[in-house]
Amino acid sequence: MTGRVPIPIRAMLRAASLQVRATMPLLLFAMLAACVTTEGAAPPPQDHGAAATAEAAEYVPSSEAMRLGLEHFHRGNYGLAERHFREAVEAAPSDAAAWIGLAASYDHLRRFDLADRAYRTAIGLVGETTQILNNQGYSYMLRGQFAAARARFRKAFARDPHNPTIANNLHMLQARQRTPVAVAAR
Repeated sequence: MTGRVPIPIRAMLRAASLQVRATMPLLLFAMLAACVTTEGAAPPPQDHGAAATAEAAEYVPSSEAMRLGLEHFHRGNYGLAERHFREAVEAAPSDAAAWIGLAASYDHLRRFDLADRAYRTAIGLVGETTQILNNQGYSYMLRGQFAAARARFRKAFARDPHNPTIANNLHMLQARQRTPVAVAAR
């Protein structure tokens, strides 16, 4: 085999690639919601009149950098994900999804100072969403700051009590807080 892909397979791959690119913004939120939430689509920005609606319709996120950021994040390549999400926020500073992806990548790299800054920027863009609250709770849980994590998870859960990701994170937090002696005594 020469390493060349037959033309019908190339066409199928190209069509699949286009389909994946079209769904990437939704997948970002689904991915980040898993524990460090990127679940669902981000809530739409508040309506500030017809001008804002027309502006939102013209807005195009930095899709290639986002796609690569999501791809690497899903694969657990957080350093590469961070690089691509950083490129995305540099290309489109008002893309809250890119800031959330960047913050989640920083969390996994244990760069909590940079994660906090990225979360603050995202909050400045879209407000304190349920997704961001959940992600911040997960960030605090990774740091071992369980009281802060619980407060964020509870605030997120109060807003969306049927969200399985938030419920799972609360359960994980409770499990992490158990001491080895308490678990062994069960």
